[in-house]
Amino acid sequence: MQFSMEQLNKNKANISVMFNDIAPKYDFLNHFLSLGIDKIWRRKVIKTLSKSKYDKILDVATGTGDLALDLLKLKPKKIIGIDIAEKMVEIGNRKIEKKNLTEFIELKTGDSLEILYNDSTFDAATCSFGVRNFEDLKKGLSEMHRVLKFGGKIAILEFSNPKNKLVSFVYRFYFNKILPLIGRLFSKNTFAYKYLPQSVAVFPSRDEFIKILDEVGFKNTFYKNLTYGIACIYIGVK
Repeated sequence: MQFSMEQLNKNKANISVMFNDIAPKYDFLNHFLSLGIDKIWRRKVIKTLSKSKYDKILDVATGTGDLALDLLKLKPKKIIGIDIAEKMVEIGNRKIEKKNLTEFIELKTGDSLEILYNDSTFDAATCSFGVRNFEDLKKGLSEMHRVLKFGGKIAILEFSNPKNKLVSFVYRFYFNKILPLIGRLFSKNTFAYKYLPQSVAVFPSRDEFIKILDEVGFKNTFYKNLTYGIACIYIGVK
């Protein structure tokens, strides 16, 4: 069964419940199902942002904080991560405490559609594999724009649909057949790993997403394809 974006993202409560359910296995499955490539992609995000200096960075839909931890390489004074799934945040904070990094990184339960920070608070805002879960994509991106300082950067890492037909075939077969099967073996939430490929399938195309970034006020927007277009980094400036 195929779902529309509206059906998949019916409300934030459903998304929160789903990610809370899979939280204990989330890190393992992320790295296992991506064959570790997700780590390389996050390093690409850091490299893309590395030409500027940042005092304060916001990581939206931070999950268990993997990107927030990687953002330390940019040497900011503070990284704030928010996510609607409290169990994901709990796991992320335990990772941060174990590494004695609580002085630099703070993860909180929070809604991407109502970011509880003042205008012009952050020097950069990031999101990895989370914007497709926004209940209202444009509103979430507008909130990220609002809390950025003038000249602040946004960097979004998200799955995309490869243009190469062979790569696309292999990618769709893996996403639609293999990934849900493995997900079921390790997670009680069988819907979660059906949701992933379908949420990617209905997500805006690269050019459409760039247009949305432009519409909410970002300038100098562009994207970089990663691993034959399986994922993309989207960049913009306030």
